[in-house]
Amino acid sequence: MKKYPCKASMRVLAGHYLPDLRAGLSVAGLLVPEAIAYSTIANLPPQTGVIALLAGLVAYGLLGNSRFAIVSATSSSAAVLAAVAVGMAGDSLPMRMLLAAGIVLITGLIFVSASLARLGSASEFIAKPVLRGYAFGLAIVIITRQIPSFLGVSLKHTDSAGFLIDLARSYPQWNVWQLATGLVALVLLFAFGRSRQVPGAFVVISLGIVASRWFGLHAHGVSVVGTIDLSGQMPSLPSLDHHQWAQLGEFAFALALILYAESYSSIRTLALKHGDLTAPNRELLALGAANMLSGLFHGLPVGAGYSASATNEAAGAQSRCAGWVAAVVVAVIMLPLLPLVALTPTAVLAAVVCHALSHALNPSVFTPYLRLHRDRFLVAAAVLAVLVLGVLYGLLAAIGLSLLMLLRGLSVPNVSTLGRLGEGHDFLVLAAHSDARPVPGVIVLRPEAPLFFGNVEVMMQHVRTLVVNAGDSTQSIVLSLEESTDLDSTSVEALMEFERFAAARSKRLFFARLKEPALALLTVAGMPGLTPSYVHYSVDDAVAAALAQSS
Repeated sequence: MKKYPCKASMRVLAGHYLPDLRAGLSVAGLLVPEAIAYSTIANLPPQTGVIALLAGLVAYGLLGNSRFAIVSATSSSAAVLAAVAVGMAGDSLPMRMLLAAGIVLITGLIFVSASLARLGSASEFIAKPVLRGYAFGLAIVIITRQIPSFLGVSLKHTDSAGFLIDLARSYPQWNVWQLATGLVALVLLFAFGRSRQVPGAFVVISLGIVASRWFGLHAHGVSVVGTIDLSGQMPSLPSLDHHQWAQLGEFAFALALILYAESYSSIRTLALKHGDLTAPNRELLALGAANMLSGLFHGLPVGAGYSASATNEAAGAQSRCAGWVAAVVVAVIMLPLLPLVALTPTAVLAAVVCHALSHALNPSVFTPYLRLHRDRFLVAAAVLAVLVLGVLYGLLAAIGLSLLMLLRGLSVPNVSTLGRLGEGHDFLVLAAHSDARPVPGVIVLRPEAPLFFGNVEVMMQHVRTLVVNAGDSTQSIVLSLEESTDLDSTSVEALMEFERFAAARSKRLFFARLKEPALALLTVAGMPGLTPSYVHYSVDDAVAAALAQSS
């Protein structure tokens, strides 16, 4: 009699985990070809992508929060890694692998440290227009760099001008068979891409292996991936000197910032779509563990790429078990087949890369900025930075541009003069509301940005100018600090100097909307006249107190 409830429970469990099983199988078919393809972007052996894939799936499955995120090698991080490793090691493959492992480890440490410091919102310092412009330019660069793989040639120069010159000079070596192989693979990938139920990349890779082995493509000079050797891959720290570690650390910060921005954007987008909660600091910890694990085994950097994560969601994943299923499928089924995967034509891998990045070349990502007439310069500058400066320095320039625009926005001396709306308690900006009226004898001023060391002097200079222009008829000043949740020492000094400025002109200073941390700090600093009668929670209360003092 007991066997029937048991069977019912098994059916319930099977029904519960079936979507994750189906999603994991679908994602595995996409991940293995992309992992190997992204290792070619990084100019590293194909096993580095497979190691990164397994490390990302296992570590994120243990520590991550999103039920849809698939953590594996990404095209952007592979391109940045290639720029760093080739720039420091040149043609030495062993040194490139050591440097790659080093920067992946440091990136993981940065993630873990940021998680412990609760810096989950750090990626917000990269403006969305800059990130989208960088991704668009990076997609152009990576796809362009696949042309030699389609043509069966090897080029030395990586800069745009030298690359095009080398490509033209290599015309006699172009392999028509390799080009045909890549174009056929690309057409098939776009054809299969219309259906999310078919792992197009896996099918095309399989067809490429069949063509390579049984149709003798190698006899026509079509190159293949080559040996994928995972034997002897034991965890180890790369043997680098202090100078190399320090140099890698400089680039790892930029890599971590862009990698987390890309990953958290994917995670947040899918979470909002399904009403799930996000945990930024937990995601930092999971990404840190995944990158440290990948670095110890000398794999690529990993992140939650949108294409794989969206495929997992579209396949019906319900929990992180889908990632575990994908990891098991890769380990149990795919790894024994690596000798066959080694027969994959490189042109097919180039087609996989181009197809995976084709979604990033959609010009519609720029439409909001053109329609709103905002941030068009940022988007264009980010695209040009990658195309002109290259992947690595374009990334650093894009991040620097984000921070520069942030500081510029905070440092603009925008101070509003407020007036009362009718006979009510509301105070609005006089320049924007014609029905608001100034209060006789009182000037109400509000800095429109948080005060900090980078803008407080300019802001307070603007405030002083407005007070002087108001004339002697103004007896009281109401300063509303609602935008400033806290103050630094420079801001405290500037406010105390302004209080002395007001006192020298026989004007009383009242504070409104002063937050508790700022009030406590000004009290400790000994701000003169900082009593309850001069500090108010609303502008209306402060104006009423100023009028009462004047009467």
